[in-house]
Amino acid sequence: MPIKLKKIRPVLLCFLLISMLASCYYDSEEFLYPQLSTSCDTTQVTYSGSIKPLLNMYCLTCHSQTSAPALGANINLEDFNGLKYEADHGFLMGGLMQKTGYSPMPKNSSRLDDCTLATFQIWVNAGSPNN
Repeated sequence: MPIKLKKIRPVLLCFLLISMLASCYYDSEEFLYPQLSTSCDTTQVTYSGSIKPLLNMYCLTCHSQTSAPALGANINLEDFNGLKYEADHGFLMGGLMQKTGYSPMPKNSSRLDDCTLATFQIWVNAGSPNN
């Protein structure tokens, strides 16, 4: 073996060993992909604390006072009385649960998650109070 190769061989072996050790680094799945809170707290469902924020997030783009005439079939959910009417007559949950015979809501979107639907259902079952 030539002398140059004898001197380079240990350096190459060290480099290869370090590369192999560095490439075998593992992290736990929990650290790499943290789970968001999966708890669904529906113990204190209120209009102001639970329903109003959900309406703002999912509904008022189309069903606010200004957008309802053009986008929301004149259904204004920004006003409590309009929302109560929809809730009391089954239209709110029919649309949110995407039941047959109701316009599925949110429009052009997937069905809301189970926790959000449960929150609306609990509020409706309580009589849709303005609390």
